Amino acid sequence: MKVVALFARPALLLAACAAFALPPATRAAEPPSRKLVEIYRIAPGRHLEFLQMIAKFDEASKAAGIPPRDLYVHQDGADWDFMLIQDAEHTDEQSAKLGEAMTRLGLPRGAHFFIEFRRNVAEHSDTFVEGPTTAGAWLEKLK
Repeated sequence: MKVVALFARPALLLAACAAFALPPATRAAEPPSRKLVEIYRIAPGRHLEFLQMIAKFDEASKAAGIPPRDLYVHQDGADWDFMLIQDAEHTDEQSAKLGEAMTRLGLPRGAHFFIEFRRNVAEHSDTFVEGPTTAGAWLEKLK
């Protein structure tokens, strides 16, 4: 039984990654884009409030013609609760529409955003990435 569990977790992780990955032909045909990856550890008891706020931000994004964030929910392993991946850049028009939608939806902005959003967060990190791509495509950039 323990041997099955030992191999089941990595197999499930690989299957989950494969399910979300773009087909190799699609990855090779499209240039990688710049993304923002955010990893959150949520303040105790604030998970629902965090998700409700993210859902409202996604609603504002949709109104601005911006795709919603990709949400990943922790299952096992490292010490985080949610990971969000989103486009890192928007047009000026999308940014203006996003601000209008945020105001219309009553979402906090500026200093109020910092206070309201951080109420839900115990710890977070974010980083900019380029992808998806392949090792071969990335090696081509070095030539």
